[in-house]
Amino acid sequence: MLNKDGCDSLEGLQITIGEMLDFNVSKSLREGNATNNSSCGSVSVGFPITMMITGMVGNSLALMLVYISYKKKGNKRKRSFLLCIGSLALTDLFGQLLTSPIVISVYQAGLKWDRIDSSGKLCAFFGVCMTTFGLCSLFLASAMAIERALAITNPHWYSNNMKTSVTKQTLAVIWCLVLLFALLPTAGVGEYTRQWPGTWCFISTGDRSNMFFAITFAVLGIFSLLVTLFCNVVTIRGLIIRCKTKSGTSQSSKQWERLTTETVIQLLGVMCVLLICWSPLLVLMLRMISNQVSSHDCKSVASRDVQLDCNFFLTAIRLASLNQILDPWVYLLLREILFRKFCIVANAVSHCSIEERKETQSALDALNKQKQDSIKPS
Repeated sequence: MLNKDGCDSLEGLQITIGEMLDFNVSKSLREGNATNNSSCGSVSVGFPITMMITGMVGNSLALMLVYISYKKKGNKRKRSFLLCIGSLALTDLFGQLLTSPIVISVYQAGLKWDRIDSSGKLCAFFGVCMTTFGLCSLFLASAMAIERALAITNPHWYSNNMKTSVTKQTLAVIWCLVLLFALLPTAGVGEYTRQWPGTWCFISTGDRSNMFFAITFAVLGIFSLLVTLFCNVVTIRGLIIRCKTKSGTSQSSKQWERLTTETVIQLLGVMCVLLICWSPLLVLMLRMISNQVSSHDCKSVASRDVQLDCNFFLTAIRLASLNQILDPWVYLLLREILFRKFCIVANAVSHCSIEERKETQSALDALNKQKQDSIKPS
């Protein structure tokens, strides 16, 4: 029912149609957000729980395999690469363990961050974790790409100079530098704020005072992606060239061809996963910085474009978090489980095609011989 006082009031007649429409639109948006927030607490909480469990299982399996392989005496040449994979799995595992429980707690609190963090310190901690583990994953992927490129393109230098101590020092430097960068907002450079829909904290992109920190994060991420892609392309090219030089019918050449096929498939998978998971977030960050829009403004701004950016930003950060789950499978587990089966099928198909070409060629030779015999004078 309508309010009687409101209907009888002459002041209510002075409201213009435009104001009524604006009021109704903003009211519907608020009601829609309230409905979404109330439903997200019971529905969307399954998303961070599933990601945390899946990430823990995959990265734990990867750490176990790396530890077993590292202890084998015959794997001394692979220890640098195993250290990189182990560090990446450990980084992704800690990233899941430190951030997912906070997100789950916020969902359980009805998307009310203030209920679990009235002081705002937990938000800063969450932002530091997101920045640290995100950049560390990208830089570790770049370190592995550089390590592989050196091993393939310059094996003699690699075997003489690439020691495990150098790898450990490089990994420690990456960790320390990224952590120092993530702690810059505590010194007044940049800021971590709550992001839409209020279940996580990340770098603020809407204020000019935070522009340097936000741009630096996006540029470092894009630079790391480009380095990884470039080094993987160099590695694939080097593998193909060496495979052609070693082509033959011997057992060693066949083994080298199989190893090359596995590695090329793996590197292509790594590049696809990195591009799909990280490119949307980094590109969208640069766009939001240029437009001076931040995800924490979604609740107060009713603009359609801002709402779309906020929804895309949430999807982009989920894709980046998905990379922590996919890393151990792409780098290690899938290679052990699926790549060998794929290569067996590929070899079987190529073998069948070779046999078919041989049979076809034999039939053609026989047909030509028959024609030549029929042309000969009797």
